[in-house]
Amino acid sequence: MKITDLKPTIVWKFFHQVTQVPRPSKKEGKMIEFLESFAKEYKIAIKKDEAGNLLMSKPATPGMEDRPVVVLQSHMDMVCDKLVDVDFDFHKDAIQTYVDGEWLKAKGTTLGADDGIGCAIELAILASNDIEHGPIECVFTRDEETGLTGAHGMKAGFMTGKMLINLDSEDEGQIFVSCAGGQTTKATFHFTREEAPAGYFFMEASLKGLNGGHSGDDINKKRANAIKVLARFLFLENEKLNGALRLVSFNSGKMHNAIPRDGKIVFAVKNEAKEQVRADWNIFASEVEDEFHVTEQSMLFNMGSADAAPVIEKAVADKFIMALQAVDNGPLTTCQDEALAEMVETSSNVASVMTDETSINIVASQRSNVMSNLDNMTNTVKATFLLAGAEVNVGGKYPAWKMRANSKLTDITVKSYEKLFGKEPLVKGIHAGLECGLFSERYPDLDMVSFGPTLRNVHTPEEALLIPTVQMVWDHLLDILRSVK
Repeated sequence: MKITDLKPTIVWKFFHQVTQVPRPSKKEGKMIEFLESFAKEYKIAIKKDEAGNLLMSKPATPGMEDRPVVVLQSHMDMVCDKLVDVDFDFHKDAIQTYVDGEWLKAKGTTLGADDGIGCAIELAILASNDIEHGPIECVFTRDEETGLTGAHGMKAGFMTGKMLINLDSEDEGQIFVSCAGGQTTKATFHFTREEAPAGYFFMEASLKGLNGGHSGDDINKKRANAIKVLARFLFLENEKLNGALRLVSFNSGKMHNAIPRDGKIVFAVKNEAKEQVRADWNIFASEVEDEFHVTEQSMLFNMGSADAAPVIEKAVADKFIMALQAVDNGPLTTCQDEALAEMVETSSNVASVMTDETSINIVASQRSNVMSNLDNMTNTVKATFLLAGAEVNVGGKYPAWKMRANSKLTDITVKSYEKLFGKEPLVKGIHAGLECGLFSERYPDLDMVSFGPTLRNVHTPEEALLIPTVQMVWDHLLDILRSVK
């Protein structure tokens, strides 16, 4: 079975078209051209703001002109990640999809259903001439994944609707009414390189095969963070060797909003210690595998020799290793609001470490549904790196979306779901960041909900979309549009 054989046909038709368009974050030019071409073909009114967001307007079906304007919203960019042995260029190649039972997946890359399926649903609404709805505005935002740039840049008045349905959630049957705010902390250790002392042996250790995942949605699933695992080993071994370990490089992670799945460290130890280090690595690997035996069943540890290379000056390397050992990572508190009691409130994710000839660059992201706690968590991470002598910059802050009391749209959405499927949906908050938080700042009267089909392993090459839930979301959305009075 191919993607174009799936139901509802019109949604899968447009999702297939979306997968053929390269759309990395901050490089959405081809996607914007595709959407503008769509608007021209279907004679849809379209406008673009200074930030590059697009809005397409569709008038009401006859007899429903007096209904309030409903905004449908998704983001046009995608996280670009692939397996290390896959030859793929996200700037020009089309995603290769395949059906695996009830799941749609991509061959060795991220699928881009986050949020390509939301875009496809909007396009299907705009292209359809056999559904009932009041006036609709379909919004496609830029660069959600690496900075919420489009939502940050959207000015008040670009959208006119008073109700907004965000199509960027990943669990069918769950209606989201709140989300976390977030911030990014970047730390840089500057150093000079020097020759390793005589009699040193160079080694390379790597870790791969972790699940990774979204640093908001998956932060509470007890998954291993490759950076923290490798930092643990370096700290333990440096202590055991009385500080004689010399670091060459540490590289792990890619995206600020993804839990790192793999990583590699290169270091040197005294010749007489190398066999003990190999033995320690094997013991360490066994202990970590046991620690994560439920959530990480495909971890692959490897160690071998490496070519000699200049090492990082010792004082900087030692402080860097201690900082990575010390910095907070993972879920830290749960929500105090009774309605959201099961949700992570505050978390931090050490997302990437990259080493070049003169610096080590670290990116960590913090999230919280309480903005004062977000600031506190960010300052905790910042202080850890400052104490270690790093240069620290904090930015990319976006607000939390607070649950709206007596939301009419939530009431409509819940009643529609119960009517269609004979069961209650779960109304909850999400620890991931949604653009709804920024919209709530510029449009304080905007009544919003977020829902979507079921996705798993987003932001990784294992990303998968549960096919039957697309039909459910489509049916639900159409019923909501009919029900808004």
